[in-house]
Amino acid sequence: MPDAAIETAQWIARGGLALIFVVMGVMHFRPGPARTMARLIPPRLRGTGLLSPRALVYFTGLCEIAGGIGMLVPATRGAAAAGLVLFLIAVFPANAYAAEHPDRFGAISIPFWRRYFAQLALILVIVLAAL
Repeated sequence: MPDAAIETAQWIARGGLALIFVVMGVMHFRPGPARTMARLIPPRLRGTGLLSPRALVYFTGLCEIAGGIGMLVPATRGAAAAGLVLFLIAVFPANAYAAEHPDRFGAISIPFWRRYFAQLALILVIVLAAL
C-alpha cells in the first residue's frame, strides 16, 4: 500500500476510534448506562469512595473521552494509544463478568471468546492507528 493510502487509513481509523471512545465515554455519565456499567464491575473489584463502582464508571468514562480526543492530536497520540490499550485491559474483567452472567446482563453480555478477540482486534487497530 502506498504511503498516502496508509496515512489515509490511519486518519480514518483515528477518527473512528475517537468517535467510538468519546461517545462511549459520554455514556458513562448518563444515569441509566452508568448504573448498568456499575453493575458490570465484579464483586471482588468493588470498593468504596474513589473505588466505588459509580466512581470507577466515571473515571473510565473520562479515560475513554481523553483517549479518544488524544488519538486526534499528534503530540498526544502515542500516549493516548497506550492509555486506551491499558484501559481495554483494565475493563476486561467487567466484560468477562458480564459474559458469565447473561441472565443478569442480557444483550450486553457478549460471549467471552467473542469479546476477547474483539478487544484484541480493537487493540491492534489502536496501535496501528497510532503509528
